[in-house]
Amino acid sequence: MTKLLTEFSTILQSTPKRLVDIDDADAEKKPAAGRWSKKEILGHLIDSASNNHQRFVRAQFASHSELPTYQQESWVAVQAYATESWPDLVNLWLLYNRHLLHVLRNMPEAARAHTISIAGKPSVTVEAVAEDYLGHMKNHLTQILGS
Repeated sequence: MTKLLTEFSTILQSTPKRLVDIDDADAEKKPAAGRWSKKEILGHLIDSASNNHQRFVRAQFASHSELPTYQQESWVAVQAYATESWPDLVNLWLLYNRHLLHVLRNMPEAARAHTISIAGKPSVTVEAVAEDYLGHMKNHLTQILGS
């Protein structure tokens, strides 16, 4: 988990500088019909932070938790991320993830081995959920930043 926390921290230190350089108009553009704009991708990452926040906190209360999934397309649509201010989205993404990093850093080691089943899927450890979260974030940040 130490490597994950270090990588997470590094992303939160370096990425916002690159995100704020993106023009609001560029962040609004959809690359193709049916594809998300940069605003919507970052909004999706905020939703992911929100859902994983629940997972990281609830999983500390019991050795196993059954938790729901979320409908990502609907979440992005109903929150109208496409029309939100880009600087506000960047700030929300950054602050939410700083808090998640804080939660993970302060999670007792024993709780990292607790398991979660999301929408009836096979159980995984909280640590595996955190690793998946970081990988998911990196993938979408690459979509936004191009590298």
